[in-house]
Amino acid sequence: MAILERQERRTIIDLTGPDGNAFYLMGTACNLMRDLEFTPEEADGVMNEMRSSDYENLIRVFDRYFGEFVDLER
Repeated sequence: MAILERQERRTIIDLTGPDGNAFYLMGTACNLMRDLEFTPEEADGVMNEMRSSDYENLIRVFDRYFGEFVDLER
């Protein structure tokens, strides 16, 4: 009998579905920052950067900070 190592699954967010809207992504970012113990100042900086431009910018910033934990798909 083989023993398989448990692999952590990454969350997948389909950007073309209902979870791909900006509000969902920002909410997910807030939850991740809480779990990753970002300071309030760090969290504010990330949120401001996400809001600083358009939707494509939000996706780039989200991916830069949380791409290790979440896969964004189109």
